[in-house]
Amino acid sequence: MRLIGNICWLLLGGLAIALAWTLVGIVLCLTVVGIPLGVQALKMARLTLTPFGRQVIYGGGLGSWLANLLWIILGGWWLALAYLAAGLVTMLTVVGIPFGLQAFKMARLALMPFGSSVRVAVL
Repeated sequence: MRLIGNICWLLLGGLAIALAWTLVGIVLCLTVVGIPLGVQALKMARLTLTPFGRQVIYGGGLGSWLANLLWIILGGWWLALAYLAAGLVTMLTVVGIPFGLQAFKMARLALMPFGSSVRVAVL
């Protein structure tokens, strides 16, 4: 089911979004100041490429909390809001529910990427 979900996800726009996140990450990594933000954008690209069968582990300490606060102020809340809206629209149909759940997972990561890691889900 993961394979089918990821293939459908890629064909229905996931590939374009992952490429956009990758481009943003590369551009941010061109500057020394932007490297931490670029790494987070590349983390989002990895999750956006194949969201089915992956889980996000949240953690970190005060440094991650402060970095997430800065991220939210600089635009992370817009990204999370966009993923949340996409998830709500997608969940209007029964077929779209699994895709909406993946969008909600990405919304949370888009809001708080520092201190988190993306891993393959263990059953």
